[in-house]
Amino acid sequence: MTLVTYQTSIHSDWVDYNGHLRDAFYLLIFSHATDALMDALGLDEAGRARTGHTLYTLECHLNFLAEVKEGERVQVRTQLLAHDAKRLHIHHALYRPGESASLAESEQMLMNIDSAAGRAAPFDAQVADKVAQLASEHQGLPQPACVGRVIGLRRVA
Repeated sequence: MTLVTYQTSIHSDWVDYNGHLRDAFYLLIFSHATDALMDALGLDEAGRARTGHTLYTLECHLNFLAEVKEGERVQVRTQLLAHDAKRLHIHHALYRPGESASLAESEQMLMNIDSAAGRAAPFDAQVADKVAQLASEHQGLPQPACVGRVIGLRRVA
């Protein structure tokens, strides 16, 4: 089962002139979900202080699938798709609680960074263990439909 990483209500100042959640705030919501994922993996404030490590987002793809309006309650469900010694390939999906159709999705590549050195570093052993445990829990989950998409227009001859 995916991990519920963030829940919120849509604030009035997040809504645009069409009455919909502004595109930038989808990413804000997913950013808060990444923070919660970091907490779950041991890269919370104490973990960052202990290890000197943090996560940076290397790449992010957003898919807007349905309208989200002011006052709606939403939650992010996060899936670990893959990982190696330094990186996490994750998928966030935005839902109305209790519903199965996603409203938006974000595929992301995150890199573990040694803050003092300012460069990529392998995960701390305790964090790596939690990453491996989460990977094991998510191993049997299907790959979300929006993962691996490429943006572009077909060329017309």
